Amino acid sequence: MSVTSEATSTWSGSLPEGSGSVTAASGIGTFPINWKARSEGGEPTTTPEELLAAAHSSCFNMALSNELGQAGFTPENVRTTASVTFVPGTGITGSHLNVSASIPGISAEKFDEIANGAKAGCPVSQALAGVDITIEATLA
Repeated sequence: MSVTSEATSTWSGSLPEGSGSVTAASGIGTFPINWKARSEGGEPTTTPEELLAAAHSSCFNMALSNELGQAGFTPENVRTTASVTFVPGTGITGSHLNVSASIPGISAEKFDEIANGAKAGCPVSQALAGVDITIEATLA
C-alpha cells in the first residue's frame, strides 16, 4: 500500500516582491511564503527549507525509533532538529540533524551506530541524497 501526501502552493507577483502560501491537504494549516524570508530570513513566514526540515526531523525520528526497536531498545524520548541550509543562486546545500535521545540501556557507541543507520535509511534522507547530510547525536 502506498500513501500520497499533498500540499498546494499559490504565488502572486514577481519573485522579489511577490508572496504566496502553502496549504497542507491534511488541514493542519495554511502558511505564508515569500522570497525575503527564504533568502534573508527573519520573517514570520515559512520557507520550503523549513518545511523540508520539518519533514526530515520527523522522518528521522521515525526511522530511529524503528532501528532502535529492531535492536531491542525503546526510546523514552527523541528530539531532533533538522537545519536545512539554502544559498540563493546555489540552492539547498545540506541538512544537519541534531539529535538528543533518552534510551534506557544503550551505550553511546551503539546509539551512534543506530543513529547513523537511521540517517542513511530515513526516506527523506534518501530523497535528499544530492546534498550533504550530517548528524550530531547525543544521549540525554
